[in-house]
Amino acid sequence: MEYDLEIERAAKEIKKAKAKRVLIQLPEGLKPKAQEITDAIEKTGADAIIWIGTCYGGCDIPQADVDMIVQWGHSRFR
Repeated sequence: MEYDLEIERAAKEIKKAKAKRVLIQLPEGLKPKAQEITDAIEKTGADAIIWIGTCYGGCDIPQADVDMIVQWGHSRFR
């Protein structure tokens, strides 16, 4: 199954925020896409850090010294 990961949208937001360190949080099923996502994020000039810990949804926010956290695979967080 293919997913629209909206990587370009994430890259645009990273550039807009001028983020230099970006933490990427993925659910288990999307972790095989981590390299593709990392490559795209690093093209923005930011360092991409993959969170390898568990992920239980939008309320499971890792504590890290980063400028931005991007979560994939969750319902819209309002």
